[in-house]
Amino acid sequence: MHESRAPQFPARKVEILDATLRDGSYAVDFQLDEDFVRKLLRRLEATPINKVEVGHGLGFEAERSGIRASNIDLPTWCEIAGQELPTTPWGMFAQPGFSRLQTLADLCKEGMSFVRIGMEPEKVPEHLDYIERATEICGEVYLNLMKTSSTPVQELPELLRGIPDVDGVYVVDSCGSMMPDDVRRYVTVTQEICPVVGFHGHDNLGMANANSIAAFEAGAAIADGTLDGIGRGAGNAETESLAGIMRVLGEDRFDYKELARLAHFCRTSLDLLPEDRTMQVLGGVIGIHSGFFPYIDQLCAENAVEPAPLMETAAGLARYSAEKSDLRAAARYLSRQTVAA
Repeated sequence: MHESRAPQFPARKVEILDATLRDGSYAVDFQLDEDFVRKLLRRLEATPINKVEVGHGLGFEAERSGIRASNIDLPTWCEIAGQELPTTPWGMFAQPGFSRLQTLADLCKEGMSFVRIGMEPEKVPEHLDYIERATEICGEVYLNLMKTSSTPVQELPELLRGIPDVDGVYVVDSCGSMMPDDVRRYVTVTQEICPVVGFHGHDNLGMANANSIAAFEAGAAIADGTLDGIGRGAGNAETESLAGIMRVLGEDRFDYKELARLAHFCRTSLDLLPEDRTMQVLGGVIGIHSGFFPYIDQLCAENAVEPAPLMETAAGLARYSAEKSDLRAAARYLSRQTVAA
């Protein structure tokens, strides 16, 4: 039995956003049984969780980018969320490359409370108009800085200069490569730009829970979790664990016991896709996003190179986060080196 501790966050309210039915959809190739979704949302509604995110993992209308569509279409998502979450705010993820603002307007008319717009920090200046128009459409808009750690923290103020009046800005550890001190630095700088900061952590190196608590300690107002940590690649901070850690730290606010039961419900209900643990660890250490792992496998087979040196070389070539062009260039370079040897 843990001794009672003084609360670590006494001066402000912090929130946990549950993204099981958004980020977790990656782990089932965006195919979710409607009955499972209804049961999970109904039970989440009875917990103190502050926000619930649903829909396609990549963002609404992701199929317009060529990726597999969710088996649950947008009208059905709205219907289910509206029926099962009568008091808990729910929202979806968006990306300017494929998520249309007219569709955002339609979703908000159907009861969606918030939207989180994702992009890399260096792409924010070219999407200021999209973000501003979103704030005119939706009552609650968050900017998610994908692959945040690939951008030097000192560059954030200039890249985010002129952003519209959003409700919050998220530090996002997309590669699962950040340490708690990194999180504290990025949260502190981001809070100077926007008073409400969120944190979204991935668990490649097993740091997502600790990083989320570090974000709270540094002043973040929101941290994301998924039940049982189910999510893209190595998964996310665990909603039930975050609630439990906060209980140990003196904040018994989120009903960790029921969230633990919900995590078990998810674990026993979902048939998760297999993941390559080797690649997850390499991605976390080197800083390569899991979305590139299949392409890395392809390049390794075509060029007779190993993934670790390929990823390290690509990371060294990249200005910010490594892209396909960096990976291709790295594969060509390593292939030539092998032939020359």
